[in-house]
Amino acid sequence: MSKATSLVEAWQSLEEHWLIPTTGQPLPKTPSYSFLRMFLSPFLRPIMNAKMLGIHNIPRKGSVILAANHLSHVDPIFVIASARRTTHYLAKDGHFKNAVMGAAMRATGQIETKRDKGGQGALSSAADVLSSGQALGIFPEGTRSKRTEKPFLLPGKTGTARLAASYPDAVVVPIALLGTRKMMTPQDHKVPRIWRRITLCAGQGITWMEWLEHVNGGNMDAASLLLLSKKEEHEIRASLSTLYRKFTDQLMGSLSALGAP
Repeated sequence: MSKATSLVEAWQSLEEHWLIPTTGQPLPKTPSYSFLRMFLSPFLRPIMNAKMLGIHNIPRKGSVILAANHLSHVDPIFVIASARRTTHYLAKDGHFKNAVMGAAMRATGQIETKRDKGGQGALSSAADVLSSGQALGIFPEGTRSKRTEKPFLLPGKTGTARLAASYPDAVVVPIALLGTRKMMTPQDHKVPRIWRRITLCAGQGITWMEWLEHVNGGNMDAASLLLLSKKEEHEIRASLSTLYRKFTDQLMGSLSALGAP
């Protein structure tokens, strides 16, 4: 048995402690998405002052988590436009109440989440995307940064790490967004100022399994994981929490290194 196979089997022995189940609901259809990309993108691209770096790091197929910093309402739109594939974001149900916005979000495959279902419900909706081999857009900060002075980047929440651990073959791609707040400042601007320069910089992706065994990542081997699986539940959960926090902190460090303000 290869070293990689042993590691995977050892991680699977802990499945009951890390698995985020899906909702069982199919992903929303996106019949208008191809139309928008084919006709709207060529119209907007020449008039937008946008720069996209490292988009070759975004896999064209398979499960992927696009993890970006969050400063403006245009952030998910910019990521979707740059990803070159259908990208699903989770959005609060309130965003779907506006007829125009709701129609646009449904057309691009965004997923409505119910506030009353809490965080676990949102994670299960995100799991639907990854289990289907699709692209999931996510903001590791958990919310839009409202800081008025640099650094704007907030500490990361561990939800991204938990999703990566539950779908360990999904590639997590760090993405730094620059200038989006100047393009559209929340509460100040009703429409994007498309002449403002914005930049997207995508870094090299990594899967949970690659990170887990890396000496500068989780630094875990099959023997360590099997030993962990034999411990009490509270000890297992504490160890997993430590791994999630380390992964999250390193992801936020990657965003900062890519230029996220």
